[in-house]
Amino acid sequence: MSSPGHRDAPELPDFGLLKRLARDQLVYLLEQLPGKKDLFIEADLMSPLDRIANVSLLKQHEVDKLYRVENKPAHSACDQLCFLVRPRIRSVKYVADIVNADKAAGRTRKYKIIFSPQKFYTCEMVLEEEGIYGDVTWDEWSFYLLPLDDDIISMELPEFFRDYFLEGNQCWLSTVAQALQLMSSLFGPFTRTYGIGRCAKMVHEISREIAEESEGDSLGRKPEIGQVFLMDRDVDYVTALCSQVVYEGLVDDTFRIKCGSVDFGPDITSSDRSIKVLLNAQDKVFSKIRNEHFSSVFGFLSQKARNLQAQYDRRRGMDIKQMKNFVSQELKGLKQEHRLLSLHIGACESIMKKKTKQDFQELLKTEHALLEGFDVRESISFIEEHIDRQVSPFESLRLLCLLSITENGLTPKDYRSLKTQYLQSYGPEHLLTFHNLKRMGLLMEQVAGEALTAVESKVSKLVTDRAAGRLSDAFSSLARKSNFRAISKKLGLIPRMAGEYDLKAPRDMAYVFSGAYTPLSCKMVEQVLERKSWQGLEEAVRLLSGNEFLAIDTAAEDNPWDSQRIVLAVFLGGCTFSEISALRFLGKERGLRFVFLTTAITNSARLLESMVETRT
Repeated sequence: MSSPGHRDAPELPDFGLLKRLARDQLVYLLEQLPGKKDLFIEADLMSPLDRIANVSLLKQHEVDKLYRVENKPAHSACDQLCFLVRPRIRSVKYVADIVNADKAAGRTRKYKIIFSPQKFYTCEMVLEEEGIYGDVTWDEWSFYLLPLDDDIISMELPEFFRDYFLEGNQCWLSTVAQALQLMSSLFGPFTRTYGIGRCAKMVHEISREIAEESEGDSLGRKPEIGQVFLMDRDVDYVTALCSQVVYEGLVDDTFRIKCGSVDFGPDITSSDRSIKVLLNAQDKVFSKIRNEHFSSVFGFLSQKARNLQAQYDRRRGMDIKQMKNFVSQELKGLKQEHRLLSLHIGACESIMKKKTKQDFQELLKTEHALLEGFDVRESISFIEEHIDRQVSPFESLRLLCLLSITENGLTPKDYRSLKTQYLQSYGPEHLLTFHNLKRMGLLMEQVAGEALTAVESKVSKLVTDRAAGRLSDAFSSLARKSNFRAISKKLGLIPRMAGEYDLKAPRDMAYVFSGAYTPLSCKMVEQVLERKSWQGLEEAVRLLSGNEFLAIDTAAEDNPWDSQRIVLAVFLGGCTFSEISALRFLGKERGLRFVFLTTAITNSARLLESMVETRT
């Protein structure tokens, strides 16, 4: 298992407070509609709501029936309807259809819309357009932050990535800024705020404006989190596109962890039903293996099975009194551990079967070759075979994107050939997907020097105002460069080592990718925290398109050493479990504790699915 670290880790704040606040506010909002009511919940709010308030709590506050907001019409007989929705146009139209159907039928009811985490102006416009503005009341449930574990807080906004990085929609920026302000008001002011990326910079500026307006919220409060690091997802796409090999990442890639829990099917539970399992620090088995490289996990689980058996076997020599103590104090815990152990062994076996089928080792070998820049032609042949065999549209896209980013774009010949093969194999509807990936700089065609100059001069002529500036962004994405190879060299992302990398006793963060690659995002965090500034990283930052910043709160700077050792890592556009494991490892090595705040948990499949127009 991983080395224990050099210093005792500081205690984390109690983030359970965020859940309690959200629950109390929801109860208050439900009570604003006294009497019996039916509650309509948007599908992607169901899992987060489940972590905050159970059905019995809703029933206590006179919620009669629960419905899912979906395409088909709802048949509720209740005189009061409450809608818990995201601030989306389609959700408001769903409410409008119900209200207008009631009007047409001559039925009068009370309607309340609760927008979570906030209402956007477009929602009011839709209410007016649909002619129901005066028929509904609305409110906001400021449910910004959901603690998934002791050190992971998610905003559960997977759409943030596409909305901002693809569509250029900035509607969620104030939501993230509000979330940061909430953290600051509850857990004290942050001493140092580092950031990199255009989105990070804007969020920080909005957050400062909010802080100035609500001055005094955290005044006099002892800081519990000393440092904050904000990072845009587009600073490091490579890490998100790599296959995960730490246990929690593999579980996410294979079974899809949703809102901190996973559904294990009958093949894992050895029964005829699925089981929903919460994956967090409370699970004694999972907490020991979650950050480990998969090659170490089976050894730990078999040792754990032997230890459990030994604890059961102790019963044999016990007298009645000892047996009574054993049954009352230990047996329940042992049974629970045994159940979890058997589930994680089943999950490991299932992962092994799937990965063997997919020639996982060959896949990793190709990824590592791409990261290091070796055997490019061989890698292209592997990708072509992948496409030809129709392994999976997203797996093939992932490899194409990795090839493009690591090689600073594909040659026009390779780009045309691979694109044609992909469209023939998976369908022409993916033309739009290629368009989106190009706009994002994820899958690019190399542009010759003269062509690039021509594009840049056209863009500069167009830039006359802010609107043209946005056009300039879209235009320049056609000639975007990834600079991965130069950044990798500058930051030493590919470890140079003599002999084999010891994955059971790793010495650096590269273990999360089998010793082949240190996540760029995590390396950046490590370097900046080490220097306490961006000094000495100017060249790497320039290659990453800049927008770095450092803000120091001089009033809060003289704070306890323990809070300085707690770092809030904020990922805008999603964070992977590989990055979480890597930074946890760094924390152990440096005597720090990282807390992760992300717009959502992501992985390569989620990232690429958000680029697809036609779902496959």
